[in-house]
Amino acid sequence: MALPAPFDRLRLPLIGSPLFIVSGPELVIAQCKAGIIGSFPALNARPQPLLDEWLHQITEELAKHNREHPERPAAPFAVNQIIHKSNDRVEADMATCEKWQVPMIITSLGARSEIFDAVRNWGGITMHDVINNRFANKAIEKGADGLIPVAAGAGGHAGTLSPFALMQEIREWFDGLVALSGSIANGYSILAAQAMGADFGYAGSAFIATEEANAAQAYKDCIVASSADEIVYSNLFTGVHGNYLRRSIEAAGMDPENLPESDPSKMNFGSGGNTKAKAWKDIWGSGQGVGSIKSVGTVEDMVARFEREYHQAKAELAAKSNFTAWQD
Repeated sequence: MALPAPFDRLRLPLIGSPLFIVSGPELVIAQCKAGIIGSFPALNARPQPLLDEWLHQITEELAKHNREHPERPAAPFAVNQIIHKSNDRVEADMATCEKWQVPMIITSLGARSEIFDAVRNWGGITMHDVINNRFANKAIEKGADGLIPVAAGAGGHAGTLSPFALMQEIREWFDGLVALSGSIANGYSILAAQAMGADFGYAGSAFIATEEANAAQAYKDCIVASSADEIVYSNLFTGVHGNYLRRSIEAAGMDPENLPESDPSKMNFGSGGNTKAKAWKDIWGSGQGVGSIKSVGTVEDMVARFEREYHQAKAELAAKSNFTAWQD
């Protein structure tokens, strides 16, 4: 679909997904200046009043960039809200987002009509992440503007469905904004997401391996060193199934092949999860696209590579479409 302003001025159809602990103002500002939508979880700003400071910093720095570079304005940014009973900050965080007129709110783990209505009233849009078609229907019924299908292979909390199946079912009834999540780690995968009907790719793990990311160097190096077969899917660490780096599980003294099931009623997204090792701090999230990440660099380096690959993929596809054997 045609993207609404200001989302129609992106360098690439890409959203940098919100990364717990890892995403902060530096990463978001760098992503937006590079021409893609940057985002962060509101819960990363601790204590809660820090969220106001972060939004002030992001808003002012992007406005300054736009004044100095009118020929290439920054992309808009997004804030992720965890809509779950364990999060007692939702109302306060939403009030802060309203104060700064955040352009996009990404909601997770719960769809609430009053949240979607509030964002629409200040002129923003909402994207809700889902792992299946049933949850997608519920989110749109409650007023979400768009969807983020989180397919198999996505980093952090992820579903198990193929992106082909998930996108096909959603696009049978929904023609609004969609950002596809699941191993989006190069320009080819962004174009593939569009070919399946998405408006955006939704990439997270690649941006962990950037200089601007608030991640330990060991985490960044582990992203670079790992491959798809080193990703472990478990609900042990937060109560919700997600994908994690095998090496971090082993470093915490656990056997990735024999992790127990967790009690989903004891969800903990802020720190300890259901083990002594802390989810996200000690147990590192990552998607299956890590094999495409070869080095740690700047966000601009990463986006420039994605852009080259994206246009190369388009050119290669165009060349293949003219190949006579395909037309017989």
